[in-house]
Amino acid sequence: MYIGRDMTELSMVPKTEWKESELAYFHQSLQQMVPYLNSEGQAIHKEIVKEMKTVRV
Repeated sequence: MYIGRDMTELSMVPKTEWKESELAYFHQSLQQMVPYLNSEGQAIHKEIVKEMKTVRV
């Protein structure tokens, strides 16, 4: 179970300031909903993926 900041709070924080656990949790959550996401949701998911790649490098 995820215990941390919710998407409402995180939406006001740059992705570079998200914790790795937050990136991983919301990536997994959004990945499961990809077929149903609108363009804004898809953009958020892409930003999360991009940030996850920079964090791991």
